[in-house]
Amino acid sequence: MDERIQELHKEYTDIPIPDELDLIVNRSIKQSLKANRKKHTTTKWVASVGAAAVIFLVAINTSTTVASALSSIPGVDRIIKVLTIKEYVVEEENYDANIKVPAVTDMENKELELGLNSKYLSENKALYEKFQAEIEALKEQGGGHLGLDVGYEVKTDNERIFSIGRYVEETAGSSSMEVTFDTIDKVNQILITLPMLFKDDQYIERISENIKEQMIAQMKADSEKVYWIPEYGDDVPTDQFTSITKDQSFYINTEGKLVIVFNKYDVAPGYMGSVEFVIPTAVLADDLVSQKYIQ
Repeated sequence: MDERIQELHKEYTDIPIPDELDLIVNRSIKQSLKANRKKHTTTKWVASVGAAAVIFLVAINTSTTVASALSSIPGVDRIIKVLTIKEYVVEEENYDANIKVPAVTDMENKELELGLNSKYLSENKALYEKFQAEIEALKEQGGGHLGLDVGYEVKTDNERIFSIGRYVEETAGSSSMEVTFDTIDKVNQILITLPMLFKDDQYIERISENIKEQMIAQMKADSEKVYWIPEYGDDVPTDQFTSITKDQSFYINTEGKLVIVFNKYDVAPGYMGSVEFVIPTAVLADDLVSQKYIQ
């Protein structure tokens, strides 16, 4: 780890950037080296994305000089939009966890930025603490197997839309996965919700019917695909899919299409995983408030 930090140090010093940023980065690297020598445990803060990332966030959000310098460096534009600010790692026999905490940066709406980042930090910290408690409980019962993988993915990043998806996958004999999304209007600096896209609640029925049509078409085309809908037959579970919720998980993709997302086991057997449905804009056209987002 020390060698990697030294490599990062060299990369930073080779880039022509203001003295202010150079001082901040050098200080953070020294702090990381010092902390890394002291800490030797399987549950750890990963130094390469820890202290330096925190310092970056502070620098970007408090200094226009630093932000301008960073945006002029090739490849940095993407980093300052979302980065891993902290990572929890557990590596023990039968117990494994990797929890990456994202942070969005470079937003003009600092209140929204702070709210999102606070949510990401608190939710991931709670997942880590829950995982530790479950480990202790299993150990008291004689042991077991437990895994947790938490991360994120930028789904869309264009001139208008920024959408980040976060996933939580838990493994304990069987596995489960939950996904959530935050979609931001970069022009107006606001968080987009599903209801605000539509004139009224008619979208719920229209989207639900289209999804069922897509499910039926997919099952006819591929015998490996199974969805729990009434049209499937007598073997459908009692919790069959009939309608999306008003605030169903969604994001807007790079083509400006609405994508509805279901967690593992929500509408299909576990082997199908988390499933997504791209809704044709023609289905939604009459219900949209505008075509500013959905095209």
